[in-house]
Amino acid sequence: MAKYTVANVGDLQPGERIVVELEGRSVGVFNVDGEFFALLDQCPHAGAALCSFGKVFGKSEAVAPDAEITYERSRSIRCPWHQWEFDIRTGESFYDPANARVRKYNVEVVEGCPEDVIDLEAQGIQKGPHILEGYHVSVEEDMVVVDTSRVRRGTQSRRATRVTQLPSTGARP
Repeated sequence: MAKYTVANVGDLQPGERIVVELEGRSVGVFNVDGEFFALLDQCPHAGAALCSFGKVFGKSEAVAPDAEITYERSRSIRCPWHQWEFDIRTGESFYDPANARVRKYNVEVVEGCPEDVIDLEAQGIQKGPHILEGYHVSVEEDMVVVDTSRVRRGTQSRRATRVTQLPSTGARP
């Protein structure tokens, strides 16, 4: 189980995302209303760079011939190739949730930075602009930390709203 420091908490504001390279995989890290989520940067449908180029949105509106329809799709990302949509929190597809999910990783925010956390910047690895595959994320001493251990089905992602709080364990749905 490896942990990687990917950003300062203050550098990833709500609504923002970054993409980093971890263990040979592109991973997108998202701040959704103060909660952190990490996903594999690959659409399970056709392999598009989902986190890097997918559209993240909240409120969607469509105008019908006689009325305006407004609905919420917060915390979702749309694939740039075929417009499939996925829940950033769970990785589930809005088109076929039973068969199409993006890999999700645990995320947590914790205080402090333990010795077992690997600092990517110290190793000369650059931060990326987006994140996707589901990983455990935590905050340690105001640093966002991603754990690349596989996430198991049936658990929820680790997330936090405050730097001083350790959120519940997260996993791939």
